Amino acid sequence: ANLGFSPEDRAENIRRVGEVAALFADAGFICITAFISPYQADRDRARAAAGSAFHEIYIKADLETCEKRDPKGLYKRARAGEIAEFTGISAPYEPPASPELTVDTSTQDVESCVRTILEYVEGAFALK
Repeated sequence: ANLGFSPEDRAENIRRVGEVAALFADAGFICITAFISPYQADRDRARAAAGSAFHEIYIKADLETCEKRDPKGLYKRARAGEIAEFTGISAPYEPPASPELTVDTSTQDVESCVRTILEYVEGAFALK
């Protein structure tokens, strides 16, 4: 809450989520989080907080795909100048440097993406 789209607010959001996820990981839980994290430095901080428990899965989608999937019309509002510092429109997105897994949702259907992620999680965390 109380956060917007500024780089500082986005960094704070990722810091909060990363710290909470690290607490769960320290307690022995597998914690899966999903959020927009446009800056590599923020993802690096989350990785540092969680240590070896951090597994980055890049859910890749090009800008056109993101705009097509936008149920709230945020991209349209950002293009109209109503939302400042909006990722992909008026603010950058830095793709992950070396994620453990990349799933391209612009070229794979939902079922394939889910299967790929589940297989990775099961393998990485010795589940089943």
